[in-house]
Amino acid sequence: MEQIIHSLLETDAYKFSMGQAIYHQFSDYKTTWSFKCRNTDVHFTPEMVEEIKRQIRLYCDLRFTEEELEYLDQIKWIKGSYCDFLRLWEPRYADFTFDTDDPSGLSIETRGTWLNTSMYEIPTLAIVNEVYFRMAYDYDTLMDSFRRRLDAKIEKITTGEYNLSAFSEFGLRRRLSGEAQDLAIKALKDHKYPGSTFVGTSNVYLAKKHNLTPIGTMAHEWLMCVGQGNHKHNPAYSNWYAMDAWVKEYGVLNGTALTDAITTDCFLQDFQLTFATLFSGVRHDSGDPIEWGEKMISHYQSLGIDPRTKTLLFSDSLNFEKANAINEHFKGRARVAFGIGTYLANDTDVPALNIVMKTTICNGMDVAKISDTEGKGMCKNPDYVHYLNRCIRWRMDHNTGNSLRV
Repeated sequence: MEQIIHSLLETDAYKFSMGQAIYHQFSDYKTTWSFKCRNTDVHFTPEMVEEIKRQIRLYCDLRFTEEELEYLDQIKWIKGSYCDFLRLWEPRYADFTFDTDDPSGLSIETRGTWLNTSMYEIPTLAIVNEVYFRMAYDYDTLMDSFRRRLDAKIEKITTGEYNLSAFSEFGLRRRLSGEAQDLAIKALKDHKYPGSTFVGTSNVYLAKKHNLTPIGTMAHEWLMCVGQGNHKHNPAYSNWYAMDAWVKEYGVLNGTALTDAITTDCFLQDFQLTFATLFSGVRHDSGDPIEWGEKMISHYQSLGIDPRTKTLLFSDSLNFEKANAINEHFKGRARVAFGIGTYLANDTDVPALNIVMKTTICNGMDVAKISDTEGKGMCKNPDYVHYLNRCIRWRMDHNTGNSLRV
């Protein structure tokens, strides 16, 4: 099989957003990441596992080129000190461990500094996905169905049947293949739409290739590690610690806050006037999108902020039909945008994999996500999840607000 990851730019943009802040503020943090395939009917054969290992070794041989670093340096929120770090940075295959005793046939963990392990997540998932579909199915047949479905999608937004406002492609981690994602992005870029604007992709490598904007700010790992990785922190205040560190790094730049790391209701306790003003918008990744959007609009209004000046970014398991309905509901009431992943990068006649790679330990402590949808977390210690839930519940029941503010 040909090499799958060709460049260290071939990751999601938020890895560089978070990576720079990690480098400047949390370079001593250490994390463990765990891979999980949520499909109960999927099995990775020994041949697949060996190919996945080979592809990860090839990825670990990559280095940033000067051209790539110059591209990153032109992004207004990236600093020269971080580019200098990336000039020296290299992935370490020694940070990876594999176990074939898992029921799916594949278990992967990465351990090391957060600076390193954060960067492994997206390439690893892309490798696992592509190896699986190339070896489990007739790849050419899958690509034929992918092209057919992609053409049908583009026709529906070209004719105005669906109006998506601003939308981006977010499919790298679960793409069918690099070829498929490249094809989708090129096709989306080459068309004009009456009620939709294709604004970019999370894949920095393909954003550079196609002269598009790389899209992405923060992921759950940021809130989990910053908020829960310090033993002195009350984890019910994870959002405050994470947003405070983000503002220290970026000020008003690069600011879309992720709301559901420890439930959106708890997030809103900390998303008060200063943060709500500084951050340009918020991202939805679990729970009912309409209920969430209404809650965010009401919250902005309660703070005296016009929600029409803020962006509601939706990114949870979207297709065009769902995005169209959400856009129609909130039209004129807020800026609406969408990050659409698997539906654009791995929609074939075969069901997509539901694979994730999550932070499970930070600085020797368990960390967990308590999202607005049950079952999206991946903590290995039920006692810690129980503790985190109790912390959140106590704070919400006592309506403590945020005593951390000065």
